[in-house]
Amino acid sequence: MEKEELPILEELDIDLTRSEKTTFFKFLFLYLGSSFVLLMIVAVLYFQKEKTLYYDLVKSNMENKASEISSKIIFAHMSNTLFNRGESLSDSEYKISFYDQNKKKLYGNLDDKIDFNRKIIHQGKNIILINDSTLGHLGVYYIAIKEDVLHKKIAQLYKDIFIVFIFIYFLISIFAYYLAKLFIKPLKNEREKLNNFIKDTTHELNTPISAIMMSTETENLTAKQIKRIKVSANKISEIYKDLTYVFLENEDKQKDIKEFDLKDLIEKLVENYEPIYTKKRIDVKLKLSSVKYKIDENDFERLFNNLFSNAIKYNVSNGTIEIELRNNSLIIKDTGIGISKDNINDIYKRYFRATKQNGGFGLGLNIVSSICNEYNIDIKVDSKQNSGTTFILNF
Repeated sequence: MEKEELPILEELDIDLTRSEKTTFFKFLFLYLGSSFVLLMIVAVLYFQKEKTLYYDLVKSNMENKASEISSKIIFAHMSNTLFNRGESLSDSEYKISFYDQNKKKLYGNLDDKIDFNRKIIHQGKNIILINDSTLGHLGVYYIAIKEDVLHKKIAQLYKDIFIVFIFIYFLISIFAYYLAKLFIKPLKNEREKLNNFIKDTTHELNTPISAIMMSTETENLTAKQIKRIKVSANKISEIYKDLTYVFLENEDKQKDIKEFDLKDLIEKLVENYEPIYTKKRIDVKLKLSSVKYKIDENDFERLFNNLFSNAIKYNVSNGTIEIELRNNSLIIKDTGIGISKDNINDIYKRYFRATKQNGGFGLGLNIVSSICNEYNIDIKVDSKQNSGTTFILNF
């Protein structure tokens, strides 16, 4: 009966106002900025950790290499065999030189100046390790080994971390974009709801106001003009009462709950709508029994008027409306356009409109549901498209 006029948002197409765009980009930049800082901290810490591991591994390999060469020298000296210098100097990863007791170079391919007071020498990008475990065998007192792999490993590590960083940050950026859209989407939906509500309200008020203005253009009003004014004034009054109930009524306001004969209230309310349903040539059939019930009169008026006005609004010309009150049950049945099965579960949602026909802005049935919940009134609906709708209220 009433349907929300909201466009379906496409995932890659979101139309935002200036303020929404500002909020969108602030959220996006804040998320991306904080993610960048956090990711950078993680990358730096990981780089430092891996760099230390690489250094320890290279140092350990150099120590093993020096120990291996030292063992060969000692073994050659003790067994009086030939020490193969070429084999020791052929390793492409290291430059190696051998020194005597006076720290003079005996042979080798390492030509750097060596400070023999230090076991480990950091020289530019390289490391030089000094080993003295040969103990003078074959005249060798010191072995100096210079590696040429650590800076390459670190450079590759830096490159790998940078590539992973860019890839992860790219994924985070995509995620942040969709997260920002998800964050702004409810705001956009509410703004569109408000815009549609204002448009619908303006449209709803324009018709009766225009009718009143046209009817009062002459000084001497005819019976038809007076009837038109009465109908239009009643419509404006109903719109005002619905808006007041939803948006302006104070929840803490004390309600005047009294016992009423619902039969009397219904008859009075139906009479107020007579100019409207007679204009549409709708036959209203009343089958009312006396039913006493405690309720605030304004609440019952909102409850009944919204159901009855919908039965009129969505009915067909020359249709019928049956209103039956008996055994603490109120039944309002019309021969209108009905409600589809797809929309039947959403009719009580605020701003929901199942059809664009006949105006309205999706408050009526939401008000009905709210009042029913407040008074523990059980409400049921049975509807078939192009056949009619029946609302049953059990008090």
